[in-house]
Amino acid sequence: MSPVAYEVSYPEKRTSCVVFASPHSGRDYPWSFLRRSVLDERTIRSSEDAFVDQLFDIAPQMGAPLLKAGAPRAFVDLNRSVDELDPAVIEGAQRQGHNPRIASGLGVIPRVVANGRAIYRGKITQREAERRLEVYWKPYHDMLQSLLDEAHQSHGQAVLIDCHSMPHEAMDGVARGGMIRPDVVLGDRFGAAADSAIVEQVEAAFASAGFTVARNAPFAGAYVTQAYGRPSRHQHAVQVEIDRALYMNERTIRPNRDFHTVRARLQSVVAEIATIGQMRVPLAAE
Repeated sequence: MSPVAYEVSYPEKRTSCVVFASPHSGRDYPWSFLRRSVLDERTIRSSEDAFVDQLFDIAPQMGAPLLKAGAPRAFVDLNRSVDELDPAVIEGAQRQGHNPRIASGLGVIPRVVANGRAIYRGKITQREAERRLEVYWKPYHDMLQSLLDEAHQSHGQAVLIDCHSMPHEAMDGVARGGMIRPDVVLGDRFGAAADSAIVEQVEAAFASAGFTVARNAPFAGAYVTQAYGRPSRHQHAVQVEIDRALYMNERTIRPNRDFHTVRARLQSVVAEIATIGQMRVPLAAE
């Protein structure tokens, strides 16, 4: 079977400047990869943003494309820079200055999955790492930029909604501190990745659907928001993290009984976000 770097669901008519993308919901696990891993097939999925692409799959009906990764995050992380190479897992990779993501095993070719569980016994070759980047990472990012360029050309601006999920336990510290546990965390790199008015519109869409929303803590955005968020060029990027416990069983990695309810609520959110930069038919002259 040929590798699938990504899949794009296009609207019949593109009426929005928004692009929805899900870089961590890929589930095309190569057999050769699974065979080399020390993890079982369920554990290796623990870093995956399972079902996130399904939660946002109404986007094309709202006039916005949806870009979905093919490769799973444990195989190649599309929310990392192409040069975030971990010498602890890639033979011959050069050591860089301190990078907390690489240090924790979460470079572009991850060394671990959730909770620091090692994926491999040893290292992979540099040739294998380069192949993954060429076959999966580069095509995904080429397509992402192409979709944003198309939006910018037709609407004068582009807005990327980078869709993710977060472990329920990620917000335990917030709850222990007496604050309301957020359902959704929006990351705009503290204003560097998106105009504040756009982030406010995104937040309002989630809030109107009954979600509790926080910004930038503990997830302010990683490579994608940093690389694609260029407000001065009218290209904005907002990372969305949704609490997995709302819609799935994190232990079994299966949808829970609230999945369809949450998905329906998110459909209204997507519909509202898609109106950012919506093309409107001009009124006829009186």
